[in-house]
Amino acid sequence: MNPITRRNLLRTAGVVAVTGAVAGTVTAPASQAAPLRVSSKPNGLFSHGVASGDPLPDGVLLWTRITPTPEATPGSGIGPDASVKWEVALDAGFRRVVTRGATATGAFRDHTVKAEPRGLQPATTYWYRFSLGKSISPVGRTRTAPVAGAAVDRLRIGVVSCANLQAGWFSSYRHLAARGDLDLVLHLGDYLYEYAPGEYQAREIVVRPHDPAVEMTVLEHYRRRHAQYKTDPDLQALHAVAPFVVTWDDHEFANDAWSDGAENHTEGVEGTWADRRTASQQAYAEWMPVRYENGGDLYRRLSFGSLASISMLDLRSYRSQQAGNVDPAISSPDRTITGDAQMTWLLDGLTAEDVQWKLVGNPVMITPVRFPSTLSTSEIGAMQELLGTTTIDGVPYNVDQWDGYTADRSRVLKHLRDNGVTDTVFLTGDIHSGWACDVPADPLTYPASGNSVATELVCTSVTSDNLDDILNVPPRTASIAVEAAFRANNPHVKYLDFDSHGYSVLDVTPSGVRMDWYVLSERMDRSATSRISTSWQVAAGTQRVTPATGGVL
Repeated sequence: MNPITRRNLLRTAGVVAVTGAVAGTVTAPASQAAPLRVSSKPNGLFSHGVASGDPLPDGVLLWTRITPTPEATPGSGIGPDASVKWEVALDAGFRRVVTRGATATGAFRDHTVKAEPRGLQPATTYWYRFSLGKSISPVGRTRTAPVAGAAVDRLRIGVVSCANLQAGWFSSYRHLAARGDLDLVLHLGDYLYEYAPGEYQAREIVVRPHDPAVEMTVLEHYRRRHAQYKTDPDLQALHAVAPFVVTWDDHEFANDAWSDGAENHTEGVEGTWADRRTASQQAYAEWMPVRYENGGDLYRRLSFGSLASISMLDLRSYRSQQAGNVDPAISSPDRTITGDAQMTWLLDGLTAEDVQWKLVGNPVMITPVRFPSTLSTSEIGAMQELLGTTTIDGVPYNVDQWDGYTADRSRVLKHLRDNGVTDTVFLTGDIHSGWACDVPADPLTYPASGNSVATELVCTSVTSDNLDDILNVPPRTASIAVEAAFRANNPHVKYLDFDSHGYSVLDVTPSGVRMDWYVLSERMDRSATSRISTSWQVAAGTQRVTPATGGVL
């Protein structure tokens, strides 16, 4: 049985209208910093802002993009080469500059700039800027990681995913940028979307049409779309106040991508998949503040003293093609979601890392989830659209996730169980909904067996459609019964919200991990407010999620 896809469903009106540092103790000065004020006015030469990412104890990657001539627009492939200067300081006024340098750029990399200053001090806040001639970029703030082995009191992380520019304003980024207490931002994928204007939206309201006005398939398209997203003032503001740690999911390429194709790719008509994937990866390498260049591996691990490591997964480049929901191939050991090399790297890191919390940046859910048998026809139709899959009672609910690659999932969970690995937390996006789950090695015997070997915390979407959008009903109405049915059928799922748009904040301390879910008042309101919806925690050594209080506003 072939999965029903989100792309086809959203193009079918009848379905869219479904009714119904130094050694010693290191604290986190970032939490004490005043919010950095970022100008919302375009800065000609540096109109795409500044960003930083992948912090190390002695360095951090810096990013910007220049427009050296009016004709050198993103994706144009024209414009002069230039040497862009950069400097890093201990103060926002740049009176205490600690290092400076210059980086060459040109049309060969769409005039984007990446710099990697090294020799910085661990667990230290720095300010940075770029210049070309007399033009100076906006100022960015970043922070290096604590030195390996250092005791760390706290790590505070903004967690986001699934930001469709057409579906709403990026208020989540604005609220995160205003906090002033984040050590870093974790973006779990779908940083941008490949669709043409008006596609992939249930409520059929295009807040901001995509540029270019076609589906991305070639390098020029991907470069222009990245550039369009980078002109959003709220996204620029968040990039300017904290380093990002990113991975991709599918929409940075095309919907439901796998190693040799994608649901949203027609071979020949839209070129070859190999060419499209190469173009998307090149644009990603150019436009994102990440230590990745096209042709390398995106998966990587960052450490933050002895408190935590973050293993960022790439679950698109090496995976086998998705199987149908009732296809026995789901459990075949010959199929993979990670690829052999990445799986070995992940398992080795979970046992070899000399850190307490093993955080895993996981683009798609790993928790086993089965469909309940109590959903109505309209609810099933809406869930089909949200998840991009068929829904058969009792079968895995989304074969694009780890549910469709159970042999690989079993390897990970068995490894955790057999090696007594504790304090593993999967941090996940993709599914446009909020979840807090125990991850049992054997869900059929949970909870009697007490066999939870990890936990999973899933952030909701920044703007991309949720269940209430698909049903075209007010939030927290029709979805409540659906959520209750899922929890009843999956007792390891402790929290579920199919409706909200927003962001999460993760607090990591030696005693536990807590995630606060913030929801927006309205994604299509540029001045949307946010509020804490719920908080869940994982106490050290428990491998269990429990309700929490005391979220940081």
